Amino acid sequence: MKYTCIDMETYLRKQHFEYFKTLAYSYTGMTVPVEITQFFQYIKARQLPFFLSICYCVSQAANRIPEFRQRIVQDQILEFDHCRTSHTVALQDGTYCYCDLDSHRSFEDYLIYAIEEQEKVKKAPSIQEEETLDKLFVSTISWVSYTALVNPTPFPPDSNPRITWGKVCKQDKKIFLPITVLCHHALVDGMHIAVFYEYIEEEMQKIISHY
Repeated sequence: MKYTCIDMETYLRKQHFEYFKTLAYSYTGMTVPVEITQFFQYIKARQLPFFLSICYCVSQAANRIPEFRQRIVQDQILEFDHCRTSHTVALQDGTYCYCDLDSHRSFEDYLIYAIEEQEKVKKAPSIQEEETLDKLFVSTISWVSYTALVNPTPFPPDSNPRITWGKVCKQDKKIFLPITVLCHHALVDGMHIAVFYEYIEEEMQKIISHY
């Protein structure tokens, strides 16, 4: 895990950081219906795994934003070079386990690697994670297309972004996917989250154009 320590004396959001980390609920987030019509048609025509395809785009988008790669350790901010995703994998008994993935590779290579990793964790499932600082917490609620979501958060609060999406919804011949983002407000503002959604669409378009 490679990271850089932010110089708090020159950090532009130092006052925001000091304020928001003292709040009882220090998170900010939103749910946005992202249009994925072309991307959905693309992966469906090629019979690609839907969840992993979205997970790749989400991870690529999040890693383009420095604030999504920052973590609070005591009163210091660490900025990681690249963050892995930790996502839930459904098990046959109705429970789930976690699977860590590194998206720092091509889309084609990622799908092969990700499918193998999911099969590995199913054979030895666990919800215990040793190192979590460099992770983006990812989940899906594939049974419903929702408009809002409340995520559980730990106490004391951590600073890992939580990214969740639901079931696709068709409207006026277009396909939308509700995607929820929850971040620590001491590090991330609404502007950063808005850019994240823009990047998701860009990452989808890259795949459509290059593969």
